[in-house]
Amino acid sequence: MAERSFKAEVEHLRKGDGETFTGEGILAITKSLLENGVGYVGGYQGAPISHLMDVLADAEDLMGELGVRFEANASEAAAAAMLAASVHYPIRGAVTFKGPVGVNVASDAIANLSSSGVTGGALIIVGEDYGEGSSIMQERSHGFAMKSQFWLLDPRPNLPSITKAVKDGFELSEASNTPVMLMVRIRACHVTGSFETRDNQRPPLTVRDALANPQSDFKRVVLPPWSYVHEQDKINNRWPDAERFIVENKLNEHFGPRDAPLGIVLQGGMYNGVIRALQRLGLADIHGNSDIPLYVLNVTYPIVQSEFDTFCDGKDHVMVVEEGQPDHIEQQLGSFLYKAGRSVKLHGKDVLPMAGEYTGAVMLDGVTAFLKQAAPDMLPAHVRAPNMDAPAIPDLSKTVPIRPPGFCTGCPERPIFAAMKLTQEELGKHQITGDIGCHLFGSLPPFEIGGATMGYGLGPAANAAFDGGGEKRAISMLGDGGFWHNGLSSSIGNMVFNKSDSVAVIVDNYYSAATGGQDVMSSRAENGSKATGNPISKALEGVGVKWVRQIDNTYDVGKMREVLHEALTTDYDGPKVIIASSECMLNKQRREKPLRAKAIKEGRRVDVPRFGVDADVCTGDHACMRLSGCPSLSLKTLDDPLRDDPVAHIDQSCVGCGNCGEVADTAVLCPSFYQADVVHNPSPFETWRAGLRARLICWLQTRRDAKRLRLSGSAT
Repeated sequence: MAERSFKAEVEHLRKGDGETFTGEGILAITKSLLENGVGYVGGYQGAPISHLMDVLADAEDLMGELGVRFEANASEAAAAAMLAASVHYPIRGAVTFKGPVGVNVASDAIANLSSSGVTGGALIIVGEDYGEGSSIMQERSHGFAMKSQFWLLDPRPNLPSITKAVKDGFELSEASNTPVMLMVRIRACHVTGSFETRDNQRPPLTVRDALANPQSDFKRVVLPPWSYVHEQDKINNRWPDAERFIVENKLNEHFGPRDAPLGIVLQGGMYNGVIRALQRLGLADIHGNSDIPLYVLNVTYPIVQSEFDTFCDGKDHVMVVEEGQPDHIEQQLGSFLYKAGRSVKLHGKDVLPMAGEYTGAVMLDGVTAFLKQAAPDMLPAHVRAPNMDAPAIPDLSKTVPIRPPGFCTGCPERPIFAAMKLTQEELGKHQITGDIGCHLFGSLPPFEIGGATMGYGLGPAANAAFDGGGEKRAISMLGDGGFWHNGLSSSIGNMVFNKSDSVAVIVDNYYSAATGGQDVMSSRAENGSKATGNPISKALEGVGVKWVRQIDNTYDVGKMREVLHEALTTDYDGPKVIIASSECMLNKQRREKPLRAKAIKEGRRVDVPRFGVDADVCTGDHACMRLSGCPSLSLKTLDDPLRDDPVAHIDQSCVGCGNCGEVADTAVLCPSFYQADVVHNPSPFETWRAGLRARLICWLQTRRDAKRLRLSGSAT
């Protein structure tokens, strides 16, 4: 069950010649793939590209009509390896995943693909997850393009440019027999706009057609001596062919006047930020007409020296806008200028930050700093001579608290970490590693469990150094998505082979929840096009794990603690794996809320559980929060002059999972939690009984208030 359905939007993918498509960037990419005769598509979900995989899944029927094969791959490596179909066959193929972490995983397959070269167009669509909206380490994919020598596109972030880049990417790949990476930045993935559509094209050669006439060529296998030939082919043939195609088809763009003493070279993805900065300085209009020459690199690798040389003619100063580090493009352009003996002053990281996202404010400051050196007369007077008396902007990082990610309300993973915290209070602190996925939030307050993550599915492998035995057993976390991605072979298989004595906890929330709720092999949901319902426990047994414990209700904190205690104290010498299973609450609510709303609208009786805290019983020690951390569990100040400390309070965002009460009960902390069921469309008897209770309570309260009034009067 994906985070979002695109069934309605997918119908727009059927639009033909001359029609107008309006929508998000990810839908536009899918439409352009179909228009350009793609033969097969694959990928692995991950922000910011998750929705592209969801669109492709929802468009599977349409792709089937066109003879296009779609596969939701087990990992980014599997996706990249799928492009092997384009090595021997003139079939256009495309795969997608997030970068750079996805590129890291896929690098082995990409390197081999780039070495052998391709016959059909091979396109890798990467959601470049960089900047303040990122969910991963701050790195760039550019270095992989340089290392393996495949071509990198970075189009301007608007729908016509993005869809054109898909077409250009396929054609560039075919013209140079080299795979091409299309980089789509976070905001570009979800930018909205419109473009004129063309008819969808059935691939000239489908994968079914290719199977009927198998092809092979041992010269394309990456083995000596042909691997040496591949390297020479890249330099002597593929690279010149790529540059020729880039120049002849004008993949890079020029804006503004041709003749000027200064200019700006920029990545295509930076265009919107640069043009907005120039607009704010009065050097560009709302239509994008610039007073400063712009050389927009929609192809950031390879950089065509002849184009750059032409752009630099007659210029004294050139600025390079390149987001992130290392500054690959600036170094390359500096090398061009130095070797040509030119006196052009090259600016870039001297006026822009070396690292970090180039937001609107950063871009404005950088362009302004460049113009102050290169052409101060072009700046508005108030910018050339700023008001020195203007108050300085305070450093808010010293006062505004950080907002780290956390578990959702009702998340079934929270009680797992509550149980682990309770277990550690009894047995002492343990060596714990995390993994990529929602469970990594357990390393943050209030749990602070685990402090390392080495890659998707590598949680147990990250603890390998501690698997040799010791006073306490090491614990590692692994999600169901990570288990099927890489964990079964690289982590669990590693534990079995090396006779590990540690403990692995597999968090099974029925989906690849962190990436939007896509199904995995162990999902309980029925999926018409995918094989689900494959238990993790069976896979564990298949690779030799003998000690396996299955927990089907993680909200039972007592049971979780009991099993954890057993795993950490048992005499069994070997890998111990706990499968902690409960459905992702977000997906559960996405499924149940519409059904509940429909039932209520139809007049059927519906019970909705809610939890609360009895303020008269709560002592205000807040221990429940230290072992829960649920967003719906907050503080409430009472109107009681004898109660200074706020008490625990559960707000209306509660989904009734019961975790807070379970934690309080298991830890023997507090009896103040209670459950109340909100009844919609009650029966006549229930309505009568509720009215009777309300009247009785009102009578008792009135009686109590009157007694208090009498006592107050007599005291005075």
